[in-house]
Amino acid sequence: MMRAVSQVLRGSRVESVVVRLSGKRASLCGLKLTKTTHLTARSNSSIKSLISSPQRGVLKPGLTHFALRCFSSGGAQPFLLADIGEGIAEVELLQWFVNVGDEVKQFDKICEVQSDKATVEITSRYDGVVESLNGEVGDMMIVGEPLMMIAVEGGAGGSAVEENKVSTDEPGEMKTKLNIPSSTGGMGGGGLQVGEGAKVLTTPAVRKMGKEHNIDLSTVEGTGPNGRILKEDILRLIGGESFAPSPTRAAPVSSSHAPTTSEAPSKPKAFKPLPTRPSAGERREPVRGYARLMVQSMNESLKIPHFGYSDEVSMRKLDALRKELKVIGEQYGVKMSYMPMMIKAASIALTEFPILNSSLSDDESEIIYKGDHNIGVAMDTEKGLVVPNIKGVQNLSILEIAGELNRLQAEGQGGAGIASKDLEGTTFTLSNIGAIGGTYMGPVIAKPQVAIGALGKIQTLPRFDEDGGVVAEKIMAVSWAGDHRIVDGATMARFSNRWKEMLENPGLMVATLK
Repeated sequence: MMRAVSQVLRGSRVESVVVRLSGKRASLCGLKLTKTTHLTARSNSSIKSLISSPQRGVLKPGLTHFALRCFSSGGAQPFLLADIGEGIAEVELLQWFVNVGDEVKQFDKICEVQSDKATVEITSRYDGVVESLNGEVGDMMIVGEPLMMIAVEGGAGGSAVEENKVSTDEPGEMKTKLNIPSSTGGMGGGGLQVGEGAKVLTTPAVRKMGKEHNIDLSTVEGTGPNGRILKEDILRLIGGESFAPSPTRAAPVSSSHAPTTSEAPSKPKAFKPLPTRPSAGERREPVRGYARLMVQSMNESLKIPHFGYSDEVSMRKLDALRKELKVIGEQYGVKMSYMPMMIKAASIALTEFPILNSSLSDDESEIIYKGDHNIGVAMDTEKGLVVPNIKGVQNLSILEIAGELNRLQAEGQGGAGIASKDLEGTTFTLSNIGAIGGTYMGPVIAKPQVAIGALGKIQTLPRFDEDGGVVAEKIMAVSWAGDHRIVDGATMARFSNRWKEMLENPGLMVATLK
């Protein structure tokens, strides 16, 4: 292989070396290589040595793809995966929007990736032609490494030994196939074609369901917008039935044509057994996206000494206020629920008890009081649990809070997901478990926050009034958790009482607004 590479390299100028592995490790010229390694001739002496004397290169077992890219100055260059968020080191490749040979312009969509925090569409920073794609759907792409190779407009073109495939099926033997484009032309049709064919438009949850039932999503006809495959499309295939419209009901039979007692009764319909699911053995899948973020967050939460506090809140007066605000909200295109009012009440109470809107420094020597009330709201989405936040709640009206909540809920259920900026900087969290049906729960604090509240479902329960009579009352249970290192039970109780007071007397909350 090295002799062949040497022949191609004569008269060429090598600027980079790209290596891809099928195994975990391999080496080239004494270098330890990861799954995808991109090295430049200028920055690595071993690569300089390989370029000057390719025959000295040594390929070890595990190396399956080796590419020496030879370009003239200003020609093709690697398109690096940029940093898309604080602390994000790798992302999952969801889909490609381009193929090898496609011409792209600045701001054209290149691919869609998902990090621990959000789904992001990567756009082009150049005008040029795609020469190769460095990953397939489902691969984990490393931030700062090449996402693809692009021949930038205005460059002088170039030649390359493109994706030299090395097979090591037999020990001690290497079969090499070189695909060498013309030294004067562009990449042409040569090279490894990655990501060709139709792109499957769907969500990770639907991909997971398809994988569980061994369904090739490329064969499924999507019924969603732009052909997107929905959960219902998979369920239809699993059940073996189509969602046909219900048959039209027959018109009622008049009394003059009613059947007589002598007519035989109609036969009962035969029982149709429910579709059976194929038995499945043990399976494993990588922890990615929001699930991986939860793993990391909960591991940190284990270090926090929790304590709990629970209470009940009468929602009768707040329910009356909500009905009034619901009409006003419709005039502004805002859907009004109880949540915006409970968020605003929490912000007012946090102003009086700022210790609950703080964090503890890493060395546990300082309490950091936050300037804004960035209140997070836990949401159950198709991609899993996600907690975006509404920023600066202390400066927002109830209608403005409702509008922000509507926006986050819509983005959480959409295909693009919630943006990273809406997931960062949370200082206090409310989890509305009652929307699913729970009453009490033990919420878990997400570091670096020091408190969280879980709201139960609203129930109509018997309670005694001031005169001792039994009345029907709308009751909601609330469960708080605090970080016992800096929050004590008395402070949590006083905060909860203040929050409860404003919900049970909404006029007090309105009077407190600035």
